[in-house]
Amino acid sequence: MKLRSLRRRPATSVLWRAGWQWVGVDGPSELIGPDDPADGIDAEGLRLLLRAVFTGAGGTHDDWDTYDRVMREERRVAVLIEPTRVYGTYS
Repeated sequence: MKLRSLRRRPATSVLWRAGWQWVGVDGPSELIGPDDPADGIDAEGLRLLLRAVFTGAGGTHDDWDTYDRVMREERRVAVLIEPTRVYGTYS
């Protein structure tokens, strides 16, 4: 449902919280995936991008081949946000 909504209206807001501190980001999103192609991103580029997003968020995996296969089978998408507004209780 969220993916369908982002395809219609790419305006995005996300919020991260750690204890009592939080930060929010608003901005337009760009979808990159098998059903949302981007110039210069082929299947190999998408594989590497999905890994980069996952590891950038702190994820690790014991079997990257399985990870890549599941991402392909589930037609996973990277959601990239261009921040236009950042706000919160960060210091």
